[in-house]
Amino acid sequence: MHLYSPAYPAGRHYHRAGRDQLFLVLSVAAVLMVLLAAVTPAMIRSEGVPGTVNAAFAGTGPVVAMAEVSSEAEDGSTARIISLASGYRIGVAVADTAGGAIRTFGDTGAFTAASTAKLITAAAYLKLVETGEARLDETLGNYTAAFQLKAMINRSNNDSWLLLMNRIGYQRLIQYAASIGIAYDPQDNLLTPGEVALVLTKLYAGQLLNPSNTAQLLGYMQDTNNEELIPAASGPGVTVYHKYGQLGGNLHDAALLEHGGTTYALVIFTEGADSTDEAERTEMIHDLTRAVVGTLFPAG
Repeated sequence: MHLYSPAYPAGRHYHRAGRDQLFLVLSVAAVLMVLLAAVTPAMIRSEGVPGTVNAAFAGTGPVVAMAEVSSEAEDGSTARIISLASGYRIGVAVADTAGGAIRTFGDTGAFTAASTAKLITAAAYLKLVETGEARLDETLGNYTAAFQLKAMINRSNNDSWLLLMNRIGYQRLIQYAASIGIAYDPQDNLLTPGEVALVLTKLYAGQLLNPSNTAQLLGYMQDTNNEELIPAASGPGVTVYHKYGQLGGNLHDAALLEHGGTTYALVIFTEGADSTDEAERTEMIHDLTRAVVGTLFPAG
């Protein structure tokens, strides 16, 4: 089944409103610790997919959802952002590209990844180029593979995505994802915020591709066809590389935030029944971005 065929599943939409709302209320107390821990070497545990994200971070500290609050006063603004959101799922992950734990809060489960998964396809194809199994100048569709890569990431072109996935092969794409610590099946297109944060940190750290291809892919992630989510709220002086995703009730952004010699991954996933509350969710993404940026780069 192809990702954008009429039969493609819409994903896990918001359900069990009562339980999910209670979960969010109970987890708001964890928020500041997530943000404060982003600048400390705290060692914490994960509620992500067993055997994937944790295994990829062996030796650098486990991955986890935060469970404590160190300062109730400082926690107020971010907790309020989460507590005021209703009718949709929210999952957030924050990670230092220099290493350490991925901090997650909100809903840590899998979401329909939408176009954020294009990052995995791009890295997988460029890896084939590095091993000599593919070429950037080969023809895919009516254009070169290099053209399709840029169109897929910078313009979020779905036709380019399908051409590249078909060239790689779905089974090989699954195997590539597993090799970098991600449980990913392109037919389902499900990822957790923590898994996408892992892809971003490994990309920026040069653990996925050679320096030239790393720089090329990061370049495609700037000045994209949608700069209205995390980039719009990151503030002056912060360089943003990102890939947004929008499909049905899913509105996501996955970004690298670079400032003052440090770089963090920030992934915000939201999922609702449909897109009618897109403006509200966009503003919520802005509020979360400002809260994270203000904590990670307080002098910026």
